[in-house]
Amino acid sequence: MAQISRGMLAATLLFCMSAYAAAADRAIIVLDASGSMWGQIDGTPKLEIARDTLRTVLQSVPADMELGLMAYGHREKGSCEDIELIVPPVANSAGSITAAADTMKFLGKTPLSAAVKQAAESLKYTEEKSTVILITDGIETCEADPCALGKELEEAGVDFTAHVLGFGLSAEEGREVACLAENTGGKYLQASDAAALKDALAEAVTTAPEPEPEPAPEPEPEVVAEPLPEPAPAPAPEPAKPAQNFAPSLVMVAGGAPLADDGQAWEIYAVEADGSKGERLATEYNAYKGTLEPGDYIVRARLGEAAVEVPVKIEAGSTASPVLVLDAGTLIVRPRPHEGGDVSESATVVVDYPGGSGPATNYGETKIVLPAGEQKLTVKIGQGAVTETLQLAAGETVEKDVVVGVGHVVLNAFYVEGGDRVDASGLSVRILKARAKVDGTRDEVAYGYGPDGKFDLPPGDYVAVMRMDQAEVERPFNIRAGEAKDITAFLDAGVLAISAPGAKHIEVFEAKKDIEGNRKSVGYAYDEKHQTTLPAGDYVVVAEMADDSGKKEATATVAAGDRAEVTVE
Repeated sequence: MAQISRGMLAATLLFCMSAYAAAADRAIIVLDASGSMWGQIDGTPKLEIARDTLRTVLQSVPADMELGLMAYGHREKGSCEDIELIVPPVANSAGSITAAADTMKFLGKTPLSAAVKQAAESLKYTEEKSTVILITDGIETCEADPCALGKELEEAGVDFTAHVLGFGLSAEEGREVACLAENTGGKYLQASDAAALKDALAEAVTTAPEPEPEPAPEPEPEVVAEPLPEPAPAPAPEPAKPAQNFAPSLVMVAGGAPLADDGQAWEIYAVEADGSKGERLATEYNAYKGTLEPGDYIVRARLGEAAVEVPVKIEAGSTASPVLVLDAGTLIVRPRPHEGGDVSESATVVVDYPGGSGPATNYGETKIVLPAGEQKLTVKIGQGAVTETLQLAAGETVEKDVVVGVGHVVLNAFYVEGGDRVDASGLSVRILKARAKVDGTRDEVAYGYGPDGKFDLPPGDYVAVMRMDQAEVERPFNIRAGEAKDITAFLDAGVLAISAPGAKHIEVFEAKKDIEGNRKSVGYAYDEKHQTTLPAGDYVVVAEMADDSGKKEATATVAAGDRAEVTVE
């Protein structure tokens, strides 16, 4: 799998968004929330990288851009119907999209084709110009054809485009989904080359789309030459216009030094007849100087989470040089899992700041510009969290090391002690509190999928419940702050592989009957083949034949740590 940094993913998604901003009216981001997003890249779950990337990108999207968020696989395991439009495409939706992604679970399958089609339908793609941006770390898993869907949407749409961002896909996997974008005139972008992505981003952000060529002028009709009239006197020369007549500067505090190329953005708006803010005319970045037609404007400058808005008048023959005061400070947070621990790049840093419509979320070591005043800071590492309140003055920089106090565990399951490790992605791991409640249940603390499950936990006693298909084991353990442990559990199970030529349905039962003569069902498949992990023991396999000739049975014995194969004939 290609190695992907957060910056690379952000650059790729920004390229998509920049292309959308220039060419579409409304768009929906379709986010892969399948269980495979728990897979890690350089020790960080892909889902955290995706959340971080969305927040980074949405901070650079104009507020009036109409964006929505759709997700699949976020509510149910194993369902191809788990698709939901979480945020409809409206202006000022960045905060809603970020909040939805931050609280989303990642559980299920990858019905990416159905999700893209539903997104297109939500945008009324047969009536209006629309764009869908798909972020996926996997290929279609719900028996649909992305290539055929691309052709269908292109043929039926008014002006429909799909961009596909392949998040960690191999070249072969990328080809399976690239056609969805290419068949609609969109782009498939593979997050695997940082330099190329940065170049694409720079070009997309700084280069305006070329205007359509003007039609060639029609030939003028031939006319009979007439005597030329006396030339009119030459008009008086107009005063020369300044090369640049707008040179704003931005300061953190009144009287402070102007900011240079610090990432600030300048939004320039027209002014309506009643003096209110009208259409956004341009967005510029960093230390900006430019030329505007004489008239009244509203200028909004923003840096990080701080912003200031002022009216500006441009007069002919002069330069306007307003100084905008952010009234903001800088907060630098270094989250650490325990005393003396390294900064955690997977930590979540949440700041609820004055005047904000919602908290700002960042990851790892964080440097953020905030409006001055009381800041509520919450740092989360895994399942541990600490919250504190601090004051930030305008022009001030506050640096804080925040110790969350967690221990680190890595969990693995083995089929049998001394046997093979369970390396399948279908292995589920749930962390429960060891102490049961009055009703006998235990609170779930965390969950994940696959081998080498990594969890950061507050000090305490826990139970790890590890399950592979029908085999499950509980493993109690405890952890202290700063402690690192490898936890192993043994399923006492093996694998049963079934082949039933001509079958349409296979079901596996425990061989032992209950007191009423019934056997317990332990799994099934609508196929000629079925493979499952089962506790060691005896089983009966029943195959229902596709030609309606009836059912056939076979017996099988599963030994712990071994593979058993049975054919039902």
